[in-house]
Amino acid sequence: MGHREDLLEGAKRCLLEKGFVRTTARDIVRESGTNLASIGYHYGSKDALLAQAYVSLAEGAADEWGAPLELPGADGSLERFQAVLAGVTESLGKPGSIWHLSIELITMGDKLPAVREYLSAAQREAGRGFIGMIMGGAEPPADDPSVDTLGKFFSVLVLGLIAQHTFDADFSPSAAELTEGIRQLMATAAGPSQA
Repeated sequence: MGHREDLLEGAKRCLLEKGFVRTTARDIVRESGTNLASIGYHYGSKDALLAQAYVSLAEGAADEWGAPLELPGADGSLERFQAVLAGVTESLGKPGSIWHLSIELITMGDKLPAVREYLSAAQREAGRGFIGMIMGGAEPPADDPSVDTLGKFFSVLVLGLIAQHTFDADFSPSAAELTEGIRQLMATAAGPSQA
């Protein structure tokens, strides 16, 4: 591995141990075995490196629970929806879960403007990923209208789930409860003759 990859791996370890705000450039250098100048050369700033490290951690977590070929149910089905959410809910309580970092970004984002800007763009990509996992098929192109509807819906749902679990894990809904809520909403929207 070169300095760029070493820095990214070191930044990931620092994020999991200390979070965004408490991680210093010196922490990353110590953890990666590189030097301070490498951060600026390869990433531009410590914050840009941390943002990329977080996205890499999130992508790795999603790969663990969201591989479309391994998900049950037909494309776009409630069974598929529940399976994806089950992956998220199961990962929330695992040691080394990255989701607490999302909450740190929400509460401290104004103190991390470079990180916030980078991750705002990455959030759109996450929505595209959820569309692919739940609805099946390839992720839609970035300019597809579903990214601004389904993609945002799935992102808000997952972020709300993370926030609820962080606030009160005992009250946090299970994937089955969320799926039943969606089913009830769909039945109501369809009208009495369709329920």
